[in-house]
Amino acid sequence: MRMPLLLIIAALGSCGAQQNTAAPAPPAPAPLYGYQVVNTYPHDTGAFTEGLFYHDGFLYESTGLEGKSSIRKERLETAEVLQKRDISNAYFGEGIVEWGDRLMELTWQSQKGFIYNLADFQPKGEWSYRGEGWALTHNDRFIIMSDGTADIRFLKPDTLAEDHRITVTLNGQALRMLNEIEWIKGEIWANVWQTDVIVRIDPLTGHVIGRIDMSGLLSPMDRTSGQVDVLNGIAYDAEKDRIFVTGKNWPKLFEIKLVPR
Repeated sequence: MRMPLLLIIAALGSCGAQQNTAAPAPPAPAPLYGYQVVNTYPHDTGAFTEGLFYHDGFLYESTGLEGKSSIRKERLETAEVLQKRDISNAYFGEGIVEWGDRLMELTWQSQKGFIYNLADFQPKGEWSYRGEGWALTHNDRFIIMSDGTADIRFLKPDTLAEDHRITVTLNGQALRMLNEIEWIKGEIWANVWQTDVIVRIDPLTGHVIGRIDMSGLLSPMDRTSGQVDVLNGIAYDAEKDRIFVTGKNWPKLFEIKLVPR
């Protein structure tokens, strides 16, 4: 069932002034942004997008569903798959991230992650975690993981053990269903599953500091096949300051810029 957009983007008092007894003021409502499409690229309609990142001039994408999960290296301009590894039918592939010469992949409900050689996708190991696996990104210190709850985990890159976690809140309320994530300019950006909203998260406090309304990005004409699914997939090219977004089984991938509202 599709979650109403207004429930996600709506802003949710003042507090007493007595010294040492006043409750902390609630965070200011997160500002709302729109978007501008800068460029449009093709995207494989057979890709049920779970993870997406940009690295050294190429897109890397992971796809989900049992029997259809894979990891891929792709050419941005043409969507040509340059390298691909299919995942065992026993697993529902989820998010991916690179760290050095490794590529890490989550699985949805198997509580198991896989480690590959980034250069050729050859297996290098596995690790275990509790709960579900949804998405991965990283900053310069940690690998960052979402699990479908309001929590974001920060993992130690060498061992993939949890270092700490934050709880994501929007206007003082825990925000669940955080899906694909990306580290962009010191913030965590996250798709909110089954909505057209991307949220910008402060990685220290967990507060949502901005909301991006992506509705209308994919035209009705591009939805006529009936195959397209939800908005999901955020990638950032730090060198050229480019932001890319797409969705599950979408025919297009978009480069966007934010527009304040």
